[in-house]
Amino acid sequence: MMERPLPSSIPATPGVYLYKDAMGRIIYVGKARDLRRRVLSYFRPADQLTAKTRAMMAKAESIEFLNTTTEKEALLLEASLIKKHRPHYNICLRDDKQYVMFRLSEREPFPRLEIVRRMKKRDGARYFGPFTSALAARETWKTIHRLFPLRRCSDRAMKNRETPCLYHHIHLCAAPCVDAVTPEEYADMTRRVSLLLSGKSTELIDLLRSAMEKASDELDFERAASLRDQIRAIEKTVEKQGIVLQSGGDMDVLGLVSLPEGLALGVVFVRHGLVQDRSAFFWPGLGLEDASELLWSFLSQFYHADRSIPPRIVLPYLPWCAGTEGPVLAVDSQSALVTGTSSASMGSPFMADGKVTPCFCGKGTLNSDGAERELTVIEQAAAMLAEQERIEQERLEAQRTACADMRDDGGSPEDSRAALEAVLSEMRGGQVRLAVPRSEEERHLLEMARSNARESAKNRKDASLADRLAAVFRWDRPVVRVECADVSHTGGESTKVGAVVYEDGRPLKEDYRVWNIEGAGGDDYAALTMWAKRRLEHGEPWPDLMLIDGGRGQLAAVDKILREELATDETEGRLPFLLAGIAKARDERGHADRRAGNVADRIFVPGRSNPLPLREGCPELLFLQVVRDAAHDFSIGRHRQARAKQAFSGELQQLPGIGPKTARLLWDHFDSVTEMKSASLARIMELPGIGKKKAEAIFASLKKM
Repeated sequence: MMERPLPSSIPATPGVYLYKDAMGRIIYVGKARDLRRRVLSYFRPADQLTAKTRAMMAKAESIEFLNTTTEKEALLLEASLIKKHRPHYNICLRDDKQYVMFRLSEREPFPRLEIVRRMKKRDGARYFGPFTSALAARETWKTIHRLFPLRRCSDRAMKNRETPCLYHHIHLCAAPCVDAVTPEEYADMTRRVSLLLSGKSTELIDLLRSAMEKASDELDFERAASLRDQIRAIEKTVEKQGIVLQSGGDMDVLGLVSLPEGLALGVVFVRHGLVQDRSAFFWPGLGLEDASELLWSFLSQFYHADRSIPPRIVLPYLPWCAGTEGPVLAVDSQSALVTGTSSASMGSPFMADGKVTPCFCGKGTLNSDGAERELTVIEQAAAMLAEQERIEQERLEAQRTACADMRDDGGSPEDSRAALEAVLSEMRGGQVRLAVPRSEEERHLLEMARSNARESAKNRKDASLADRLAAVFRWDRPVVRVECADVSHTGGESTKVGAVVYEDGRPLKEDYRVWNIEGAGGDDYAALTMWAKRRLEHGEPWPDLMLIDGGRGQLAAVDKILREELATDETEGRLPFLLAGIAKARDERGHADRRAGNVADRIFVPGRSNPLPLREGCPELLFLQVVRDAAHDFSIGRHRQARAKQAFSGELQQLPGIGPKTARLLWDHFDSVTEMKSASLARIMELPGIGKKKAEAIFASLKKM
């Protein structure tokens, strides 16, 4: 344990302090309004420190100071350093940038509804969310596109398109690429989408019902029926959500629960008066004395400029000192809940519907003969008063602990609250207020958040696959979306890179893609380099893990391209996602072991010469192998399809009356060789520019092939 430093050696200014161990590793990062007072508070008698602080001080050997001009700057610097170094004794959040949102641009004449993970300031777009489940968000996205035929293609694809895509033919796209819809009609459609995502479903339904009646009056019954179906679908979609705030509004509600195993925190996201989503977190081994640090660490790490921040964040308590008016810490009799109830209204833990309920259930002491007897009313009252006094002492002690850090800073709790509000307001681009529940509705939401946290803590042993992958790669958020790329070619010709996408452990086949690579000449490294450049052009959504089918060489080729573009000073030299390679296991001679069923494949990451120490047959490795195999099968399958198509096209062009133009026409209208050969004469005659005589010749030739 380090010796107490001289007070004169510690600056009496706002800033950040870093405790380091004997090896120079940062083990704790803290901020203070007055560094001198805060640091010296760690050198009090051991019985006045929390268990975590005592353990940290036992490992600390040195301390470093970083001065700032304001407490606000100290808050920002502290959060940045915690995310970067992940100190052992800090309460770290492993959920950074997890949630997805909807983005709808208002500057484009024909905007599309995108699923993104980051917000861009001043881009002229509206963002809706957040959604903790990417799978649920995508299902909502599909529902919206079934209701409103917005375009799905990228801006680049739309500019280069000359004919409508398949989505237009199945009535899922209005085809703005070929001017099949006017900007006014499309703007009206996007306005309806905004109303739906904003929770203003009643206004939208009234609007659609008025349009339906107008169409019916004009005898346009087809349009009236379409509007009727939209109304029914919207009513079915929104009936799952209940209004929790009659006045509307956006807010996040945080509920904190103290359990014997640790601290749990639940978050309820309310947007436009509706519960949008909810999430929960658990920190094992923490106690009630860590509640204040956890809460403020969570706020500083969870919210950032890329995340949707509401104007109001409801907390279980605010850092008001004992004796001041306002909410305090209360202890629930069942699970030691940290609640946001004032001392005047919190009641007794033995209160139920305004009636005193003894917790002893009428049982108590024993008679001289050993027989159990009922407690008298006086004995029950005395026992209840003693228990209430004990709980009140625990509450006051927890409250003192919650305010201790701020007192040690040399500033008031209100100052710390103001600094945090200023930081959050700057990130949001508008005012953000930290508050406690002020209505029965908000207290209900707080209880909902606490209930979610409690259930999450009970099921914490059943960690999700996303959390297990995050632990394997030591990543700061769950690995939900995984993208895997694989190269396929034949003798250096017809090189393709296929990429598959998995979300929440399930294949997302609509996001599968294949890239045609020219000029690679059978060089996998060159093919992956070209693919990485094109993948950068494709842009978001980025995965949480980008997996390459290959070893250190293939991984290095992709890492070099991605890092040049994405690993900037703003990202502290880090990619916005994990990058890894999966290679075959080695046999006794050091050759790749390609035997079926081998479970000893190796996982490589940039900057590490040896593979990750994954146990053979562990669930994480098995899942990555499944994803790799899917990418391999997809890439080879598309490669074989292209080769078969090329070969068959050559055979087609050898037939009488079939040239390159006719062969291309056949491929545009038939999905496969099998479908082409089984096509009837009538169907061939339906093709544009094909007369009866030519159709008969094509039909006869196809039957002979």
